[in-house]
Amino acid sequence: MAKSVKATKAKALKAKPAKVRGKATKAKPVKAKVTKAKPKVAVPAARRAPPPLAIGASSAVLDRLFDVIESRRDADPTLSHSARLLSRGTGKIAQKFGEEAIECLIEAVAGRPEALVAESADVLYHLLVLWVDAGLRPEHIWNELQRREGISGVAEKASRVRKLPMEAGLRTTKIP
Repeated sequence: MAKSVKATKAKALKAKPAKVRGKATKAKPVKAKVTKAKPKVAVPAARRAPPPLAIGASSAVLDRLFDVIESRRDADPTLSHSARLLSRGTGKIAQKFGEEAIECLIEAVAGRPEALVAESADVLYHLLVLWVDAGLRPEHIWNELQRREGISGVAEKASRVRKLPMEAGLRTTKIP
Protein backbone atom coordinates (compact mmCIF):
# COMPACT_ATOMS: atom_id res chain seq x y z
CA MET A 1 0.00 0.00 0.00
CA ALA A 2 1.27 3.47 -0.81
CA LYS A 3 2.03 5.94 1.97
CA SER A 4 -0.76 8.31 0.96
CA VAL A 5 -3.35 5.52 1.12
CA LYS A 6 -2.14 4.55 4.64
CA ALA A 7 -2.29 8.17 5.75
CA THR A 8 -5.81 8.54 4.36
CA LYS A 9 -6.98 5.38 6.13
CA ALA A 10 -5.45 6.57 9.39
CA LYS A 11 -7.25 9.89 9.10
CA ALA A 12 -10.51 8.18 8.24
CA LEU A 13 -10.22 5.86 11.23
CA LYS A 14 -9.42 8.48 13.85
CA ALA A 15 -9.51 6.07 16.79
CA LYS A 16 -7.02 3.65 15.23
CA PRO A 17 -3.49 4.38 16.38
CA ALA A 18 -0.73 4.83 13.83
CA LYS A 19 2.76 3.37 14.26
CA VAL A 20 5.69 5.66 13.81
CA ARG A 21 9.14 4.01 14.13
CA GLY A 22 7.71 1.19 16.21
CA LYS A 23 5.92 3.49 18.70
CA ALA A 24 2.15 3.63 18.93
CA THR A 25 0.81 7.16 18.66
CA LYS A 26 -2.59 8.62 18.24
CA ALA A 27 -3.58 9.83 14.79
CA LYS A 28 -3.96 13.59 14.57
CA PRO A 29 -7.56 14.73 14.28
CA VAL A 30 -8.59 15.83 10.80
CA LYS A 31 -10.01 19.31 10.50
CA ALA A 32 -12.89 19.40 8.07
CA LYS A 33 -13.40 22.49 6.00
CA VAL A 34 -16.92 23.76 6.33
CA THR A 35 -18.16 25.95 3.54
CA LYS A 36 -21.55 27.50 3.40
CA ALA A 37 -23.42 26.90 0.17
CA LYS A 38 -24.51 30.07 -1.54
CA PRO A 39 -28.25 30.12 -2.18
CA LYS A 40 -29.10 29.83 -5.86
CA VAL A 41 -31.06 32.74 -7.20
CA ALA A 42 -33.05 32.23 -10.36
CA VAL A 43 -32.11 34.76 -13.01
CA PRO A 44 -34.97 35.76 -15.30
CA ALA A 45 -34.52 34.43 -18.84
CA ALA A 46 -34.41 37.95 -20.27
CA ARG A 47 -31.32 38.80 -18.18
CA ARG A 48 -29.50 35.49 -18.67
CA ALA A 49 -26.50 35.53 -20.94
CA PRO A 50 -26.91 33.35 -24.01
CA PRO A 51 -25.28 29.95 -23.64
CA PRO A 52 -21.87 29.50 -25.22
CA LEU A 53 -21.91 28.03 -28.69
CA ALA A 54 -19.83 24.97 -27.85
CA ILE A 55 -21.60 23.52 -24.79
CA GLY A 56 -22.53 20.28 -26.51
CA ALA A 57 -25.05 18.95 -28.93
CA SER A 58 -28.61 20.05 -28.21
CA SER A 59 -31.72 21.34 -29.91
CA ALA A 60 -30.99 24.78 -28.43
CA VAL A 61 -28.63 25.26 -31.37
CA LEU A 62 -31.73 25.78 -33.54
CA ASP A 63 -32.86 28.70 -31.40
CA ARG A 64 -29.38 30.24 -31.53
CA LEU A 65 -29.16 29.71 -35.30
CA PHE A 66 -32.59 31.29 -35.74
CA ASP A 67 -31.42 34.36 -33.80
CA VAL A 68 -28.33 34.66 -36.01
CA ILE A 69 -30.40 34.39 -39.20
CA GLU A 70 -32.88 36.96 -37.90
CA SER A 71 -30.04 39.32 -37.00
CA ARG A 72 -28.76 39.10 -40.59
CA ARG A 73 -32.08 40.15 -42.14
CA ASP A 74 -30.80 43.67 -42.84
CA ALA A 75 -27.12 42.75 -43.19
CA ASP A 76 -25.08 43.22 -46.34
CA PRO A 77 -25.97 40.38 -48.78
CA THR A 78 -22.37 40.33 -50.02
CA LEU A 79 -21.16 39.45 -46.52
CA SER A 80 -23.90 37.12 -45.25
CA HIS A 81 -25.42 34.05 -46.91
CA SER A 82 -28.56 34.47 -44.76
CA ALA A 83 -28.90 38.12 -45.82
CA ARG A 84 -28.44 37.10 -49.48
CA LEU A 85 -31.18 34.46 -49.24
CA LEU A 86 -33.56 36.81 -47.43
CA SER A 87 -32.94 39.58 -49.97
CA ARG A 88 -33.98 37.26 -52.82
CA GLY A 89 -37.50 36.79 -51.49
CA THR A 90 -39.81 33.99 -50.43
CA GLY A 91 -39.80 32.18 -53.80
CA LYS A 92 -36.02 31.79 -53.86
CA ILE A 93 -35.91 30.81 -50.17
CA ALA A 94 -38.58 28.16 -50.74
CA GLN A 95 -36.76 26.88 -53.84
CA LYS A 96 -33.50 26.56 -51.91
CA PHE A 97 -35.29 24.76 -49.06
CA GLY A 98 -36.83 22.34 -51.58
CA GLU A 99 -33.44 21.64 -53.17
CA GLU A 100 -31.91 20.88 -49.80
CA ALA A 101 -34.85 18.64 -48.86
CA ILE A 102 -34.42 16.63 -52.07
CA GLU A 103 -30.67 16.28 -51.45
CA CYS A 104 -31.52 15.03 -47.95
CA LEU A 105 -33.91 12.45 -49.38
CA ILE A 106 -31.32 11.28 -51.91
CA GLU A 107 -28.77 10.64 -49.16
CA ALA A 108 -31.34 8.79 -47.05
CA VAL A 109 -32.32 6.50 -49.93
CA ALA A 110 -28.65 5.97 -50.84
CA GLY A 111 -27.96 4.84 -47.28
CA ARG A 112 -25.20 7.37 -46.60
CA PRO A 113 -25.71 8.39 -42.96
CA GLU A 114 -22.81 10.90 -42.83
CA ALA A 115 -24.10 12.72 -45.91
CA LEU A 116 -27.64 12.54 -44.50
CA VAL A 117 -26.45 14.33 -41.36
CA ALA A 118 -24.88 17.12 -43.43
CA GLU A 119 -27.92 17.49 -45.68
CA SER A 120 -30.27 17.43 -42.68
CA ALA A 121 -28.34 20.35 -41.20
CA ASP A 122 -28.75 22.21 -44.52
CA VAL A 123 -32.50 21.49 -44.51
CA LEU A 124 -32.90 22.80 -40.96
CA TYR A 125 -30.89 25.94 -41.75
CA HIS A 126 -32.97 26.72 -44.84
CA LEU A 127 -36.19 25.97 -42.95
CA LEU A 128 -35.17 28.55 -40.33
CA VAL A 129 -34.48 31.07 -43.10
CA LEU A 130 -38.00 30.37 -44.39
CA TRP A 131 -39.42 30.98 -40.88
CA VAL A 132 -37.55 34.30 -40.57
CA ASP A 133 -38.87 35.36 -43.98
CA ALA A 134 -42.43 34.44 -42.98
CA GLY A 135 -42.20 36.27 -39.65
CA LEU A 136 -42.49 33.06 -37.64
CA ARG A 137 -40.56 32.30 -34.47
CA PRO A 138 -39.41 28.84 -33.38
CA GLU A 139 -41.84 29.04 -30.44
CA HIS A 140 -44.74 28.98 -32.91
CA ILE A 141 -43.60 25.63 -34.24
CA TRP A 142 -42.63 24.25 -30.80
CA ASN A 143 -46.13 25.17 -29.53
CA GLU A 144 -47.79 23.40 -32.45
CA LEU A 145 -45.66 20.30 -31.88
CA GLN A 146 -46.55 20.40 -28.19
CA ARG A 147 -50.25 20.72 -29.08
CA ARG A 148 -49.97 17.59 -31.22
CA GLU A 149 -48.03 15.65 -28.60
CA GLY A 150 -49.97 12.63 -27.43
CA ILE A 151 -52.35 12.72 -30.40
CA SER A 152 -52.21 9.81 -32.79
CA GLY A 153 -50.49 10.83 -36.01
CA VAL A 154 -53.19 9.07 -38.00
CA ALA A 155 -55.98 10.95 -36.17
CA GLU A 156 -54.19 14.31 -36.41
CA LYS A 157 -53.58 13.94 -40.14
CA ALA A 158 -57.16 12.81 -40.77
CA SER A 159 -58.48 15.95 -39.04
CA ARG A 160 -56.34 18.18 -41.28
CA VAL A 161 -57.29 16.36 -44.50
CA ARG A 162 -61.01 16.82 -43.83
CA LYS A 163 -60.62 20.53 -43.11
CA LEU A 164 -58.66 21.43 -46.25
CA PRO A 165 -61.39 20.98 -48.89
CA MET A 166 -63.95 22.78 -46.68
CA GLU A 167 -61.56 25.71 -46.19
CA ALA A 168 -61.11 25.89 -49.96
CA GLY A 169 -64.86 26.37 -50.36
CA LEU A 170 -65.61 22.85 -51.57
CA ARG A 171 -68.68 21.03 -50.29
CA THR A 172 -66.89 17.78 -49.66
CA THR A 173 -64.43 16.41 -47.17
CA LYS A 174 -62.69 14.40 -49.89
CA ILE A 175 -59.68 15.94 -51.57
CA PRO A 176 -60.36 16.28 -55.32
